[in-house]
Amino acid sequence: MSETGGVREVKSAARTVELLELLAARGDRPARLQELADALDVPRSSMYALLQTLISRGWVRTDVTGSLYGIGIHALLTGTSYLDSDPRVRAVRPYLDEASEALGETIHMARLDDRDVAYLATRESHEYLRTISRVGRRLPAHVGALGKALLAERPDDDLPEGPYEPLTAHTHTTRDSLAADLAEVRARGYSIDREEGVPGIVGFGFALRYDSPAQDAISCSVPVARLSAGHEERIVAVMREIRAKIEATAPAAGGSVHWR
Repeated sequence: MSETGGVREVKSAARTVELLELLAARGDRPARLQELADALDVPRSSMYALLQTLISRGWVRTDVTGSLYGIGIHALLTGTSYLDSDPRVRAVRPYLDEASEALGETIHMARLDDRDVAYLATRESHEYLRTISRVGRRLPAHVGALGKALLAERPDDDLPEGPYEPLTAHTHTTRDSLAADLAEVRARGYSIDREEGVPGIVGFGFALRYDSPAQDAISCSVPVARLSAGHEERIVAVMREIRAKIEATAPAAGGSVHWR
């Protein structure tokens, strides 16, 4: 049994978390009982009992036939509570509005979570809508502007060996390629994602250095078709100014509580 901080992991709790994370990752693709039992390598009867317990608590939902399972509404309520209770997210939101109004483009805030980044806030452009960037979505950190801005705040020794999963033809798939890009990010002061995560979209990412190393970043995403040299210069100038404002006014980590 694995241990964390000298305390043995509670197997039933770990299995419950693994199940919820699996259902959340499936998005709009409901799962059948056997699929879940196979994925987590647990007996079908144990999985059924766990599902029924979570359904009764609102963490899992099932269809009218009782054969399909998906994430429940209580997961949303808990996620919303996380966002509402985080002083950093509250502090950044007005500046996302300011950047969105100034640039007319989509603006994001995300946080590094292990090898991924998780979107915490988004202001969509009125010119185009991207459901791919919704709050709560996760992307591998090596893929886009947000993740690369945060990886550049860390030594290259922390990078996994690879190969990395490609999302587009432009995604970095090797450690050496990503490390070379991160060196440019450090020299430039911000990251650029040229269709590495989404075809037709360029992103500019800026680490928020109120932590060391930075855990949060903001970005601006714009369609390639609208990205002139002049517009790119303006995006960089505005986002640099927004980052400076955020870093000057952001509260201490977790407010009075220093979360780890």
